[in-house]
Amino acid sequence: MKTALKLELEEACLMIAAAIRKAEEIGVLETICIVDDGGYPIAMDRMNGARITGPQIAWNKAFTAAGHKRSTHLFNTLPNGPALPGNEAFGIQWSFEGKFAVFVGGFPIVVDGSVIGGVGLSGGNGEQDTKCGVAALQALHEFLEAKGHAVLVEADIKK
Repeated sequence: MKTALKLELEEACLMIAAAIRKAEEIGVLETICIVDDGGYPIAMDRMNGARITGPQIAWNKAFTAAGHKRSTHLFNTLPNGPALPGNEAFGIQWSFEGKFAVFVGGFPIVVDGSVIGGVGLSGGNGEQDTKCGVAALQALHEFLEAKGHAVLVEADIKK
């Protein structure tokens, strides 16, 4: 039997707040979704004026990152991204009724070496979504470090 960490609303909200601060700093309107290890939303926020398509896209990215335990952009990163034409996972984006996202903006949440959820962002370009996602992970790191937990804070995550 294994004891598992679970994300709760408090952590999800502080991650969203950090992502929004970063989005405001860099001048982009984002939607941010935090999901649990099963890919179900814990919290989501769409900034005023952000695209109406953002919530579904952000959820898809968070779902994919949590479920497949890797940053979503790694599926299409040259030269060996598994979802690139000719590679083993080409077409995976049509899995889960099209919910599987294979482009930048989804990051697994890794605490103490285990994936406990995902964060997905939609609204900016790839660089902007990444900056906001890393800001969310950094906020969780700062919050949990005092409690003796380690959070992986980087863009290219593959567990």
